[in-house]
Amino acid sequence: MRSLLPFALLCLLLDARFANALTFPVRTRTASQRRSGSGLHSRSNNDTLLPVKNTQNSEYISNITLGGREIPVLLDTGSSDLWVTGTVPNTNDLGKSVSLSYAVGDAAGDVNTATLNFGNYTVENQAYLLVTDTASFSINIAAEGFEGLIGLGPNTGSVIRDKIGDSRGDSVLDRIFQQNASDSNYMTVLLNREGDPKSPPMGQMSISEIVPGYEDVTSMPKLTVEKVHRLTDLDQHWQTYTDVNGVIGPDGNPIKVESIVPSAPDGQLVVVFDSGYTLPQVPRDMSDAIYGRVQGAEYDTTAGVWLIPCDQMLNISFKFGGHDYPVHPLDTSSSEFDMVFPSTGEVACVGAFQPISSSAFSLLGEYDIILGMSFIRNVYALFDYGNFVEDTDHDLGEPFIQLLSTTNLTEAHETFVQVRMSGVDNTGAKSQWLLPVSQEVHSPETEAEKKEQYEEYVLSRWPEIFVGCLAFVIIVMAIIIWRCCFVRRRRRAAQQDSSLLPTAAGRPQSSYKQLEDPSTATLVDMQRIPPRSPSHDGYLSGTTVH
Repeated sequence: MRSLLPFALLCLLLDARFANALTFPVRTRTASQRRSGSGLHSRSNNDTLLPVKNTQNSEYISNITLGGREIPVLLDTGSSDLWVTGTVPNTNDLGKSVSLSYAVGDAAGDVNTATLNFGNYTVENQAYLLVTDTASFSINIAAEGFEGLIGLGPNTGSVIRDKIGDSRGDSVLDRIFQQNASDSNYMTVLLNREGDPKSPPMGQMSISEIVPGYEDVTSMPKLTVEKVHRLTDLDQHWQTYTDVNGVIGPDGNPIKVESIVPSAPDGQLVVVFDSGYTLPQVPRDMSDAIYGRVQGAEYDTTAGVWLIPCDQMLNISFKFGGHDYPVHPLDTSSSEFDMVFPSTGEVACVGAFQPISSSAFSLLGEYDIILGMSFIRNVYALFDYGNFVEDTDHDLGEPFIQLLSTTNLTEAHETFVQVRMSGVDNTGAKSQWLLPVSQEVHSPETEAEKKEQYEEYVLSRWPEIFVGCLAFVIIVMAIIIWRCCFVRRRRRAAQQDSSLLPTAAGRPQSSYKQLEDPSTATLVDMQRIPPRSPSHDGYLSGTTVH
């Protein structure tokens, strides 16, 4: 499995990394195997709206109850498994070990089962990873406000599911959907924005229900998920295509970047929606196009981030399904990190749409962009699992994503002026003007990124390279065979012709000719012998032979 499982912290940005999780073969299970140990039932109330806590626009957290203990967990649409730290009462250790690697350490331990409450649902014998030792983490996750992570991605990416081999290992949402087989298999996410006086005080997550006031999301285009290029089911994420020229830069023009995904339609890019990422990851040329023309912008090579003046207003947007999704200028750059310009020491804001890190780079050419929370805060997102979920008799269509824009550009402008400009609108000042394209600053590319990009290019183009090499080998072999056959025919013809030449005695002349004795050569014969080159046979260049 190659899941997108980042933590959003460390004093700069939460650079997401792939989980170096164990990879297991995909197995087909019978219906009886899938139903074993399900034990699901709905709780007495009907409240499926879950409050989502925001920690400095970096982490979004909700509570679960596991074995009777309430645990705050990070919501992650980029993974599929549940893991928690600490002690869980009334748990059953299955004795099966799993280790997941993250940028901040390893989440390792044994797979356990316990009764889980999430929203108004109770799931019995839910499998999860119990991480009893957090010494490998470089941060104190409890101090950051969470003590585990719940994966909300497609169930095919679950390591635990393939480790234990029955339905206890299915993701939490899969088991909830299996219980409510007649309901639609979707969840929705609405994230709030700290520091924005017009943002709701808290985010919300819902299961098979629309958050009141956002019903229009169901009329938005259904963005396909399954048809996007991937190698195996283990690489399935919430991903889709942008429109053609689907990223609009701060100058109002499309940012033209070629996709690294071999099967991507011309002009479109593959996007993964991952709530585990604080700062979205975009192609380097795209990040440079957003921030490289800002007056005073600097690229911090140590942190690997763009830094810009905090009062610089930048408006960018993404296009999906023919609709424009603007990004709030408070999300285009972040003031949540204690950063300063290396050259002056003055306070700086971090450009949120950063060059895709080498740790997140898709060597297999499966996606171009990872849109994390700085984008997801600008939409009300509906994720329909469709036939990702087994054991349901309803909602068996293809999975899809629907996005409803929640950012009003006029209100966003007013809020930015109030928050970043102390209420004085200086957006028309010359200091806000973008530099000419010819003066755009480009961020340096590390040697590691160059190597990975080359490897990505080779891997993503291996079919063309293989076919080209095969064709070359076939052509060379054909030429060699033809040449051998041609020479053989010429020799055979020459031998036949020479055998027919008459001799003085009237007999056919032999093809064998004895070498002439050099002592009998005439002066004329000697004159026909070319002089030896002074560069051959040990003669020094420039030496005259007499």
